[in-house]
Amino acid sequence: MNFFSKIAENRILEAIEAGEFDNLEGRGRPLKFEDESHIPPELRMAYRILKNADCLPPELKLRQEVVTLQDLVASMEDEAEKLKQMRRLNFLVMKLNLMRPVSAQLLEHDLYTPKVLDRLQSKK
Repeated sequence: MNFFSKIAENRILEAIEAGEFDNLEGRGRPLKFEDESHIPPELRMAYRILKNADCLPPELKLRQEVVTLQDLVASMEDEAEKLKQMRRLNFLVMKLNLMRPVSAQLLEHDLYTPKVLDRLQSKK
């Protein structure tokens, strides 16, 4: 343990003994760690600041709109309205795909990975 780690550890222990951590918000509940592995390291801080300000990047806002519209279309019964919303959905998906630096199939691998694995396992 280096010198700075010892100082930090001593200050934390002193704060615990003084009761400075007793009334913290969320005490006794597990911390929520977010998986940021899909975000490039140089953008993580900026994305976190935007998220804390309740401001999403345009791609994520559009992705949320696509998912919401998919759920809406799946629950519709009126065929004319369903067709109208499906056209809108196709437009939004196309717009989202144009915003991405690579193919959507490469980014949305979670849709195809189970199918590929099943097919590979069935050939054994």
